[in-house]
Amino acid sequence: MPMPSLASLPVRRLTLKDLTACADLSEDRGWPREEHKWGLLLSAGKGYGIDDPSGGLVAACVVTEYGAGERPALGAIGMVLVAERHARRGVGRRLMRQVIEEAGPTPLTLHATPNGRPLYEQLGFKVTGRAEMVRGHLTPGGEADEAVTRAATAEDLPAILRLDHEVFGADRTHILTRLPAFADQLRVAEEDGRLIGYAAAWPNMETHVVGPLIARDTATAKALVRSLAARTDRPLRTDIDVRHEELLQWAKEHGLESVAFNAVMTYGITELPGDWSRRFAPVTVAAG
Repeated sequence: MPMPSLASLPVRRLTLKDLTACADLSEDRGWPREEHKWGLLLSAGKGYGIDDPSGGLVAACVVTEYGAGERPALGAIGMVLVAERHARRGVGRRLMRQVIEEAGPTPLTLHATPNGRPLYEQLGFKVTGRAEMVRGHLTPGGEADEAVTRAATAEDLPAILRLDHEVFGADRTHILTRLPAFADQLRVAEEDGRLIGYAAAWPNMETHVVGPLIARDTATAKALVRSLAARTDRPLRTDIDVRHEELLQWAKEHGLESVAFNAVMTYGITELPGDWSRRFAPVTVAAG
């Protein structure tokens, strides 16, 4: 029987049952399988995929929506992948167009690699920022932390949610309440009993990804990163907004190296909501 054309293959919603197929697709494109991250995205977000009649997925992506009302305040697109055997045949464009259509008036954002950026620009996304990925073992320094940090407890969750909503600009309860189970570490910074920042470190292959990283200032961000590094033997990896030049310089002076740059792009808005000066790193670039 003749194989159906790619244009005729329907886009469907993915579920956690598709986790292995999504990881296989990542591996097909030379990415790590990242099953732990796929699990979070598929449970907290909306997965979209196109099935390959011969087995597996032709393409996939995930949209994580934020906001407490009926209409999301923001949608973050991530993990846009097309199988190598079907690459450069318009599949990614068709998948993205459907995602944009289903989003309707909801503003969208994504982190684009240099290879993916031209497609997103053609679809109407605009570059509004830049993030730098750094990776390595954080070496101890002689300076003392200016902020007090400790392990987060269940009692901290309301304060974390309040601070995050203020800084991120939209409600992320459905992501943040998953952090205690998803991350290996969740720590807070406080001053006079008041929460001034928080950060998580979650396992991704051989690294610990630092994200989210929300802090009152750079000194607080440094204290949180240092506290996370002190409690793991794995190298750290994180994606820092390039406007945080002081934190990036400090990280590089203490053992982390630049790995890559991604363009932060938006659709339907000219800039991301919230307070970028206190938003240092995303949960993951795939979820904003």
